Amino acid sequence: MAQKFGGKYSPDGTSERPGKAAGTLASPPGSLPVRGKARGNMLFIAPFPLLFTAFGQDAVGMAVDFLAAATLFLGAYTLAEGLKAEAAFEERKVARRPAIPRKIIAATLAGLGVTLAAFSPESGGMVQPLIYGVIATILHLAAFGLDPLTDKNVEGVDQFQQDRVARVIDEAEEQLDRMGSAIQRAGDRKLERRVEGFQATARQMCRTVEEDPRDLTAARKFLVVYLQGAAEATSKFADLYARNRDPVARDKYVALLDDLERNFSAKTETLMVSDRSALDVEIEVLRDRLQREGVRMN
Repeated sequence: MAQKFGGKYSPDGTSERPGKAAGTLASPPGSLPVRGKARGNMLFIAPFPLLFTAFGQDAVGMAVDFLAAATLFLGAYTLAEGLKAEAAFEERKVARRPAIPRKIIAATLAGLGVTLAAFSPESGGMVQPLIYGVIATILHLAAFGLDPLTDKNVEGVDQFQQDRVARVIDEAEEQLDRMGSAIQRAGDRKLERRVEGFQATARQMCRTVEEDPRDLTAARKFLVVYLQGAAEATSKFADLYARNRDPVARDKYVALLDDLERNFSAKTETLMVSDRSALDVEIEVLRDRLQREGVRMN
């Protein structure tokens, strides 16, 4: 979807909150370059020659070529989704492995598509097409690799607590994505940027919890209840504002975002201060123990 670029001197370049610098916003998941994306996009071109060669064959040959093209296209699409899932996994400090191994499935589909494309009803043999398919699968895996097969965890924290963090963060990201999709229906670029600012603030809390899963209890209400309410409010506002462009409703919605962002920022700062306090306590305890052991520290 095309987006209009803006800046300080663009027609809509004014900020909803002048005191907030745009450069301080955290990058949302998926905003960083996806490794292998350009090479993966090239695979969408592979099925097109089969669409032309299919019309020069009999019914069986045409059906096989169309099926091969569809399989290759599906494999390219599955690979693109797998690369995005892998990039999101790499950005997170605590994450569960993708439930569906999309890159492995994409390699299998690529091999099947090449097998069908190499098959000829006149030759009647399947040995050579199968060999081509196996080679294509191996090359696909060599070029794009495997999906993440293990969860990403933080050392020193038990598995149960890390699973809880991963589930809550996944749900929080889902609600934030829902907000971003909903506000686009309002057709107001300034509001979209305002929501992006709130999303960055909420994701900062997510990153703080990922760094220390012990903060989950204190942040759970924010990441579950408040974000779900924010997503619901955004969806209802977007539908209303798209119909009548009510300025009063717009002001109330912006005020809601301001209030939510202040609360999220304050809570995140509280979590970070708590972490620093806990670290100071641990350092003092360690210092006292070393002194008892006869080690003097300046």
